[in-house]
Amino acid sequence: MADESKENTGKIGKEAPGVEKEIKDMKESYSGSVSASGRERLPQEMDRKAREAMEKTKTELEKLKKEFLKKYPFIRAIGILPPQGVRRFIEEEFAPEEKEKIEKISKRIHLVVIIPEDKFKKVKEIRDGLVKIADAQKQKVWIYTMSHVDVFGYGLDGKFEHAADIGMSYPLYDKDFLASLRVAEFHKFLVLKKFERYIVSYVIAGSFVRGDAVKTSDVDTYVIIDDTDVKRMPRLELKEKLRGWIHRYIAEASELAQVKNVLNVQVYLLTEFWEAVKDAHPVMFTLIRDGIPLYDRGTFLPWKLLLKMGKLKPSPEAIDMFMASGDKLNEIVKRRLLDIAIGDVYWSILTPSQALIMLYGRAPPTTKETPDVMKEIFYDKERMLEKKHIDFLARIIKLYKDYEHQKVNEVSGKEVDELMKDANDYINRLKDLRKQIEKRAQSKTLKQIYEEVLALLKAIFREDSEEKLARLFKSELVDRGLLNPAHASVLKNVFKFKNLTREKKKLDNAETKQGIEDLRKNASILIRDLVEYRQRDELSKIEKGRFRLKTAKGDVYELILTKDGAFLIDKASIRIIKDKIKDSSEKELSEALAKHVQEKDIKIDHKVFHILERELGEFDVMV
Repeated sequence: MADESKENTGKIGKEAPGVEKEIKDMKESYSGSVSASGRERLPQEMDRKAREAMEKTKTELEKLKKEFLKKYPFIRAIGILPPQGVRRFIEEEFAPEEKEKIEKISKRIHLVVIIPEDKFKKVKEIRDGLVKIADAQKQKVWIYTMSHVDVFGYGLDGKFEHAADIGMSYPLYDKDFLASLRVAEFHKFLVLKKFERYIVSYVIAGSFVRGDAVKTSDVDTYVIIDDTDVKRMPRLELKEKLRGWIHRYIAEASELAQVKNVLNVQVYLLTEFWEAVKDAHPVMFTLIRDGIPLYDRGTFLPWKLLLKMGKLKPSPEAIDMFMASGDKLNEIVKRRLLDIAIGDVYWSILTPSQALIMLYGRAPPTTKETPDVMKEIFYDKERMLEKKHIDFLARIIKLYKDYEHQKVNEVSGKEVDELMKDANDYINRLKDLRKQIEKRAQSKTLKQIYEEVLALLKAIFREDSEEKLARLFKSELVDRGLLNPAHASVLKNVFKFKNLTREKKKLDNAETKQGIEDLRKNASILIRDLVEYRQRDELSKIEKGRFRLKTAKGDVYELILTKDGAFLIDKASIRIIKDKIKDSSEKELSEALAKHVQEKDIKIDHKVFHILERELGEFDVMV
């Protein structure tokens, strides 16, 4: 195992120019190179021998992993250290003069095995057991055995690269420890690459550090921003800009690490963090006590040490503030009772009341008008709601107004219970009222659809019987291809559903409700098509009786034949032709056309043309 006592003076900040390349390397390792079966896809350009050697190595490591887990099923993770990690861990474990040994060990595969903290007393025994298994399989591996506390110990010793190496190790087996650490490391790299000069500390904390995280647990991290030398923009503006970028990197880090863990990142300004510490904010004290820095510029670790030594203490003002909160207990409880009893109850009954007024077809009234409108519609007019519910609504609105104007300052627990009971009764009654309104709306909808469709069919076919209308609709319109064949079943449902308006139980049926909604949609299309057909039919009849005449003198007239007579129209006048030509009006023409379109056949009276010839002289009929 690595020796944790040695000092590592390297700073992550000095390696910032290489972070981009490191991220690129890690991205290539984790962005889809592992197939669904867990085996890497080998590059096509790799020669056959190298490919075979790699396949063999992976097979052997898989076998080794299975033996490790068989003997030590409590293992939390097994990872292959990246090349830069191998170098650092070897340099820490061996003296520089042991070059030959270092060179020999460097050629081995270096595995880091994470065990539970409660097994750490047997760490030497476990490592020896793992080495024995590896030797039995003749595997050239070098094993580092540690608990999660040891991993985070690197952060406490300022050896941030070591923790990063473990997080970036290739997982042969993982119960989410390596994945959680890896996503935090990726996010840290992205943040430092962009904003290193502003970042004081990057800290990981929460259940992951405590060792009680589960698969669904968040990975809690904290970023502290140095705002002590900000000159070009307000501090809060700096915080919001950096916070935006820092949170934007969460998705990218999760994608790079290929994990589903939710990275929960909190961002603090250094000045506000220190103020919170002085005010004894429990969150900050907990963070300093339990947090592990993955990056620190000499700020977080001293705070942690000071807290451990008892030197980090809240100010007297903070003590007074916290003590005063106890004195305000009664006031707080009373205020919350008021908020519940009046505020919550008020909104829970006002909003549904206005909703039912809108469902009825009226615009939502003001708060003050709501009880009067509810009384007008549902009590006076429809007789659908009892007076006691109207009175309760008015009482709650008055109580809320008194609360707003501070006329009511206290409410007892008994009063809260009574208000809650009455409010629940009111809400349940509104639910029943909604059903009643919807039934009426459904009945009205069915009636409107039936009457509108029936009126159109009567206008088209000049029949009153539903049976005859349905038969003519099919034979004259559907079978002749003038309307969509699907309309036949829609018309059948129109006649069927109109009988349900008196059967309340059937209207309550969910299947029937859906049928009514479908009918409403389909009937609107049927009505549109019937209107269009009727307009085309009427226009066709008018056109059949419409002619243009041109006299020998060159005058042009329009002749319209109707049952009530023929109309001769020019730019200056409208005249009617019966036994002779006399003046008429636009109104008389419109009335004649209305009757004309109702006729099935158009008859041409040849006397009209003799009268025209006598009046106008010779003329031609223009097509």
